[in-house]
Amino acid sequence: MTADAPIEFAAVAEPAASGEFLSRQIETADGPRNYKVYLPSSYDKSRPAPLVVVLHGCTQDPDDISRGTRFNAVAEEKGFVVAYPQQEQKHNGLKCWNWFDSAHQRRDKGEPALVAAITEKVMSDYSIDTHRVFIAGVSAGGAMALITAYAYPELFAAAGIHSGIAYGSATSIANALTAMHSGGDPAALNDAVAKGMGSARHFPAIVFQGKADKSVNFVNADQIVSQLSALFVPPLTKFVESAGEAGGYHYTRLIRGNEKQYVEEWLVDELGHAWSGGSKDGTYTDPNGPDATREMVRFFLEHPRS
Repeated sequence: MTADAPIEFAAVAEPAASGEFLSRQIETADGPRNYKVYLPSSYDKSRPAPLVVVLHGCTQDPDDISRGTRFNAVAEEKGFVVAYPQQEQKHNGLKCWNWFDSAHQRRDKGEPALVAAITEKVMSDYSIDTHRVFIAGVSAGGAMALITAYAYPELFAAAGIHSGIAYGSATSIANALTAMHSGGDPAALNDAVAKGMGSARHFPAIVFQGKADKSVNFVNADQIVSQLSALFVPPLTKFVESAGEAGGYHYTRLIRGNEKQYVEEWLVDELGHAWSGGSKDGTYTDPNGPDATREMVRFFLEHPRS
């Protein structure tokens, strides 16, 4: 674990995403569902590659989030595969993942099962290192990435959550906005995972959140981290805190845990509801602030499944 000194952010020339960006479908009981896969130019089926599954936010799609986050460019540099499940408008009018619906908050049901099925399909179609499969998402996609990681801890080694919401904060559309603006009931959240998933499931995670976010209050990031930390045995406690600046934005980096297992939280003071350090080529991005994509990839590669 890198720790106590603020991170220095230097300008990085992004490599060209010169691999293949492929459109794919998977058959489900509800009909075909779409997703895209990025294969870096270095992909070699004789050498299993890491896989990062990325869930877009509301109104977005795989092309939009891939442009905004630059996951494909970083995948080209680092040699990992990226999968982008797509939420169809017929399943949600704003193309949001239905994180707030109790029908999509369980293992082997609804959208967590769909995301897991797409992940497993990519793993069967390509040469993937089963110890290095990760999931990330932003906003509604961040909330669904968290749910899916809780539902399938044997599949995902770690998770990256940007502007997400803790599991169990909402169980219907009626209380979704309340959860986004105020968070969930802290006492109830401590028991939500065990009750919802049938066991207390934990995994390493990196959480990003803007403190100026008007859509998802930053209290949600604290609740995600507290919820995850409480599930470890023994529970994770604060290990190190540091602060810094990137692109004119100030951030606090808080790590709970130890050298082997920890949860990492980044709070960016001036950041709104946008991907930190993203590209203007996508929606809901802000080029200022620490590069969330590179920090998530760094975190993922530090956390293979043992």
